[in-house]
Amino acid sequence: MHSFNPRKLVVSSRLVMRHSRLLQGGALAGFWLLGEGVARISGLPIPGGIVGLALVLLLLASGRLKAISLRRGADWLLAEMLLFFIPAVLAVLDHREFLGLLGLKLLAVVLTGTLFVMGTTGVAVDLCCRLNVRLARHDDK
Repeated sequence: MHSFNPRKLVVSSRLVMRHSRLLQGGALAGFWLLGEGVARISGLPIPGGIVGLALVLLLLASGRLKAISLRRGADWLLAEMLLFFIPAVLAVLDHREFLGLLGLKLLAVVLTGTLFVMGTTGVAVDLCCRLNVRLARHDDK
């Protein structure tokens, strides 16, 4: 007769989680739902997805959650991201005014905002990399 071994159960569940895109995607959705609940209950003026993302970041930074446990699910969601935009395309077809001057104005705002965010992020990453190089040189001396 086999005895119940909780350690073996935890290890086997981790292996299943690491190899299942569906479970990892579900875990990411679970973090989103948890963040949504925290945001609503606490009355935070922050979207629940951001709260859930912060929770995942804290778990990753503390080492309680390994990136490999969510990598396949995150890659799958990113690969299928076009499916998330199909409803937006259908909304544009319902509102023909977006295909005229109003649509061009909105497109300009979105493109400008995207370029601004990408540029700011690039500059911030570059400055952090330069700071890391300087600190590494300082530590070597």
